[in-house]
Amino acid sequence: MLFSRNALGMEIHQDAARLVAVSGKPHIPKLEAYVEVDFPPETLRLSLKEKNVKNPEAFVAKIHDAYVRMLMTTSRISVSLPDSVGRVMVLDLETRFKTKEEGADIIRWKLKKSLPLDVNDMHLDYQVIQEKETGEISVLSSLIARQVVTQYEELLSEAGLQPNRIDFTTFNLYRFFSSRLERMENAAFIIWHSGIMSIMIFYNGMPDFYRAKEIPCIPGSAIRFSRELNNSLLFYRDRNPASALSEVFFVAPPEDAETVREVIAEASGLSPVLLDARRIVARNEKISPSYAELQALSASIGAAVRNL
Repeated sequence: MLFSRNALGMEIHQDAARLVAVSGKPHIPKLEAYVEVDFPPETLRLSLKEKNVKNPEAFVAKIHDAYVRMLMTTSRISVSLPDSVGRVMVLDLETRFKTKEEGADIIRWKLKKSLPLDVNDMHLDYQVIQEKETGEISVLSSLIARQVVTQYEELLSEAGLQPNRIDFTTFNLYRFFSSRLERMENAAFIIWHSGIMSIMIFYNGMPDFYRAKEIPCIPGSAIRFSRELNNSLLFYRDRNPASALSEVFFVAPPEDAETVREVIAEASGLSPVLLDARRIVARNEKISPSYAELQALSASIGAAVRNL
């Protein structure tokens, strides 16, 4: 069966790729098809500086196989990459700017000495969050090395796809759960997904803090997750003593959800709310992914809805 009106999305992570086809509305997507393919060992090695795909032939073959199995008539796809292959920061800029490019130049200058890369060799995107009364401007910026993103684009094209949007997994998970998260004021959104732990903190409804770390979802990793979370919250509190959290939302694999809930509750002093993908995706009588499968597909769906 061909799905001619659907949008394609894909999440790439260390060990596999998940492809989905969705229809409907961005806040209530309907899952029409999905395929997950595992990569052979050492196919990918996530890196900020170097090309990630170490076995291009295997990568292309696996992605092409998944795409063919999707039975899609469109090749345009929105892609989610692990947060660890780039950098995301909330920055305060003292200088106002008139154009998008002028703002990018100011951000590059500010980051020139703080990043282990030449910022001129990185693709930069940003969004103005707030213009303060003091004259400062807060921006949410994301950067990725051009050679990293270019390799993904070229290999996906070789596999028969046309990547039209590429973003980080945290943003696509936020997009997927946005109908619940858009109402946040002073809150944290904490993620443990596909081997990446990330935390976003919002103050007065605006992004105020971001951090991501690679933490494999394997037995014993909860200790490291707890340590990274406590360090992140401690850093934020020290920097923003007047910004108290009132809510915490989190995403985690079902098998780890209760452990993650306990860790977050102890670190935050709040009762965290688990975000459930089943409450977001519209029911489809033709396919019935399990709860665990749907949670795992949430970043891919979050990417796909960008093309609806």
